[in-house]
Amino acid sequence: MHNRPEYSVIDAPSILGLRPTGVEHLPKALRAAGFLERLNAEYGGIVAPSSPYNYSRDEETKLLNAEAIKDYSHRLADAVNSLLHENKFPIVLGGDCSILIGNLLALRRIGRYGLFFIDGHADFYRPEESPTGEVADMDLAIVSGHGADILSNLEDLKPLVMERDVVVFGYRDSEQSAQYGCYDIKSTMMNAIELIDVQRVGLQNAASLAIHELLKNELLGFWIHLDADILDDSIMSAVDYRLPGGITFSELSNLLELLILSKKAMGMSITIFNPTLDKDGSMTRNFVASIVEGLC
Repeated sequence: MHNRPEYSVIDAPSILGLRPTGVEHLPKALRAAGFLERLNAEYGGIVAPSSPYNYSRDEETKLLNAEAIKDYSHRLADAVNSLLHENKFPIVLGGDCSILIGNLLALRRIGRYGLFFIDGHADFYRPEESPTGEVADMDLAIVSGHGADILSNLEDLKPLVMERDVVVFGYRDSEQSAQYGCYDIKSTMMNAIELIDVQRVGLQNAASLAIHELLKNELLGFWIHLDADILDDSIMSAVDYRLPGGITFSELSNLLELLILSKKAMGMSITIFNPTLDKDGSMTRNFVASIVEGLC
């Protein structure tokens, strides 16, 4: 066991960036599977949405629930900041990917931090390109300073993370997003590594190189964002937007281990796992086991 951080788990069961599909039950499901005990983590409390879900897409911003997500992001950032001040490693259990905004706001308040973004989707839609208006398909765009200022310029701190301080790792939706006219993240300054690239050179090599490149920047540290749909659809089908392919549970463990060993990871968000689609609980157990193995 390596010298591991002091983990503190925050429940962030927001579905404001998606829909009330079941991902709001992610924190409860992971904790019921022994997540805290196996990590020897403390419980850092819950940040619950204070607004009901609104299905109407705003005409001006083209977003769903923008005001509610703005409020939620401020409150989540406050909770994350309080743990960081105690030298804890926050693990924020979503909910949907829009919780990334509050997590990165917390770090941006302190200084320059990076992002290691592990997701089957690049989440880089602009509001006018998004087929749904769901902030969960544009969270990476928002935190890197794109899209409506109501979310991308919180506290006048835009961008929450600079493009060159972002690694996008293992995504596999470039063909699909191009069909919707989504901007190609390879045209940004981000280090965008598609799943096919990861598989070509091997996960260990791809991840080690990406971490090395990220840490060349003058960063105080970086945030890990983990979306359950990075995992292969054949072993992780409990997500709302499924894609063929993905990585294995053991590859996820190896990736997280490399990130923790860098000593620069500050915290982590886990999103999009939908336990209502996991009828026998096996995907929950395997997901928890793979994360715990990587973090310990």
